[in-house]
Amino acid sequence: MKFGGTSMAGIERIRLVAERVKLEVDAGHQVAVVVSAMAGETDRLVNFCREASPLYDRREYDVVVASGEQVTSGLLAIALQAIGVPARSWLGWQLPINTDTAYGAARIEGIDTQALNAALATGQVAVIPGFQGVAEGRVSTLGRGGSDTSAVAVAAAMKADRCDIYTDVDGVYTTDPRIVPRARKLRRVSYEEMLELASVGAKVLQTRSVGLAMKEGVRVRVLSSFVPGGDDSGTLIVSEEELDMERQLITGIAHDKNEAKITLTAVPDKPGAVATIFTPLAEAGINVDMIVQNIAHSTGSTDVTFTVPAADLARSLDVLAKAQGAIGYEAVKHDTRVAKITVVGVGMRSHAGVAATMFKTLGARGINIQAITTSEIKVSVLIDEDETELAVRVLHTAYGLDAEG
Repeated sequence: MKFGGTSMAGIERIRLVAERVKLEVDAGHQVAVVVSAMAGETDRLVNFCREASPLYDRREYDVVVASGEQVTSGLLAIALQAIGVPARSWLGWQLPINTDTAYGAARIEGIDTQALNAALATGQVAVIPGFQGVAEGRVSTLGRGGSDTSAVAVAAAMKADRCDIYTDVDGVYTTDPRIVPRARKLRRVSYEEMLELASVGAKVLQTRSVGLAMKEGVRVRVLSSFVPGGDDSGTLIVSEEELDMERQLITGIAHDKNEAKITLTAVPDKPGAVATIFTPLAEAGINVDMIVQNIAHSTGSTDVTFTVPAADLARSLDVLAKAQGAIGYEAVKHDTRVAKITVVGVGMRSHAGVAATMFKTLGARGINIQAITTSEIKVSVLIDEDETELAVRVLHTAYGLDAEG
């Protein structure tokens, strides 16, 4: 069981979490719980580090920011003991959860579950702080949102039957219910679909945790901390083999406004020209998403358009400015008022016309498409940011995703 920051935001909510855990214990299950810091606490700790020094030591940064989860794990163990449930906290170094030395964004290399399994066998609940591990004898953290990854990793290591991730939503929906009130909650989603949805704007689960669940075959259930429910509540994320044979063509529609569009004009149209653009960006650790190379001009040049995360725009422009001599472009233009709209569904593999429906629907509403990218189970388009909500609503209807009634 994993509980996020909103579930752990204060003693009263921690008591509610303890009651939730007790229900599972009373049902005869062995339970390990992974907890996040209280909502807003990690941001507060990060700001302390930045105020102390903008050029902080990442190892000491990890010592500071890992303390939020240490507090909530201890408090939950106390709350469980208070209602008669044997429990103890296990910090990242006590299990241990071994990671590499990329402090601040470490990756889990292995978890020793011997002591954990022995404690569970005695009926004790293990409470584990998420987001942290140990590297070369020092505290390490997994990067923001890392508690989901911690939970899946622990579930995989202990060969758990299921990893339940409790959050402030009661499952995965066909799209954001705040935009489309008739969005439907999905009973089951495949790992691949959830991976695509998480990577293109759906904020229910961290992308890394979904990728790890798919790799390790961990069945993950997303459900609400605040809505009572049985074993069939929430959304189950499983392998494609566990999905219904006859299922919806499109599973969901995601949107992401955290994109920036860059266009380089008059790039020499010759072999290797594109490599001179994207190699320095890759070396700077900037992830490029959509790429469009326009038809060559009569002058022997072409325009190249691509997108990067909005947070990386300034760094991207700096890298491109320094590489202008090698690339040979004439000018660089950028636009942050764009949004990426993505339709996702494993049904695309066996059905034609998904992209055509998307383009036809957007065209009928006068929504201009600036760039397109596809994979086996998704189609993404870049549009004007002001048309995001309209695009999501009309596509939701076009693919028959609206709930009845």
